[in-house]
Amino acid sequence: MSNTSAQYDSIIKICTEIFTKKMKDYGSAWRILRTSSLTDQIFIKAKRIRSIEEKGMSKVDEGVRPEYIGIVNYCIMALVQLELGYNENTELPFDECLELYSKHFHAAKSLMENKNHDYDEAWRDMRLSSLTDLILMKLLRTKQIEDNDGKTLISEGIDANYADMINYAVFALIKIEEEGVK
Repeated sequence: MSNTSAQYDSIIKICTEIFTKKMKDYGSAWRILRTSSLTDQIFIKAKRIRSIEEKGMSKVDEGVRPEYIGIVNYCIMALVQLELGYNENTELPFDECLELYSKHFHAAKSLMENKNHDYDEAWRDMRLSSLTDLILMKLLRTKQIEDNDGKTLISEGIDANYADMINYAVFALIKIEEEGVK
């Protein structure tokens, strides 16, 4: 598990660096998005990954790696939005934004460590395409919960689905790093 923890930290660093650079380029304009819009952004990224997996190629010169990073970052934005609520005043101080980003990424990592313990790193024996499919399933569940005004009878809430998607995307990124996939 220590290898997984170190690999996870490496992915956190990559995703944080991209998030930070985009924050410097765009600021916190994403704060205007409702969580349902963020869910749809994640859905678009996951569908593109699946399309590339099924077709075996892409016409846009970007592989699946940036899409998984986007899934991670959009999920964290969604968790921040769940916590703070979307806001017409999109200004969120840079340091506060990074603090919230880090808080949610580390909470997802803690969840991963607990589940990884119980499941004995079963994800390592999974196909990359299965991780994509699990993300898509979680997205469909999230959309259904959103359509039910966030209410569930017995199931985990929207936040738990975003956290699981972060972890599936991180697992995919670890596999990509190990396999040298673009």
